[in-house]
Amino acid sequence: MMRQIGKQILTIAASLALVAMAHADGLVTTVVTDPLTGVAIDGYDAVSYFIDTDPQPGKPDFEYDWGGVPWYFESAANRDVFIRNPGIYAPQYGGHCLMSLSRGYLSDGKPRLYVVDAMKLYFFYSTANRDAFLLSKTEALTAAATNWTKLSADLAGPPPADASSSAPPDAGTADASSAPTDASAASAASVAPASADANLSSTDSSETPHG
Repeated sequence: MMRQIGKQILTIAASLALVAMAHADGLVTTVVTDPLTGVAIDGYDAVSYFIDTDPQPGKPDFEYDWGGVPWYFESAANRDVFIRNPGIYAPQYGGHCLMSLSRGYLSDGKPRLYVVDAMKLYFFYSTANRDAFLLSKTEALTAAATNWTKLSADLAGPPPADASSSAPPDAGTADASSAPTDASAASAASVAPASADANLSSTDSSETPHG
């Protein structure tokens, strides 16, 4: 029994060492993933940001590979909607923090710190970054789009079909079965509830740029 436990500890330690080595080498993936499972956006259902009050965790039973990584969904219906238009529902810039990107460097966005603006999903490293975006959206979006072209070239993995440039379906031609229907998605800016940020940093003091 003790020998088996010892082997399990060594396996876990080896996995953590590989993750640490990847970060030490500056390896940053195109799509933000859980460092242990490799699942996109910590396993949250990307479609749920548009149709539910809060983002919902996905399930391995409803998996779809896109952008070189697996994505989980809470239902087969959500998975099928994502398959038809992944660039619409996936977080922009692979889930990297929009404000960090606009300032010229990369940091992983947190799936519980988000804004849905003009039918696009953006993640942020901190509440301070999210607040800064809400104060200067146009400038931040312009700078992020410019910097993404350069910074994304150094990321590991295939690009997620350039989700950052994907436009929402035209109102007159959109497939009703694939477009978000929840009222929160249609608003000018849907922001994560404050309660969802209670355990997250509200400053940028600990943010570590990648690259």
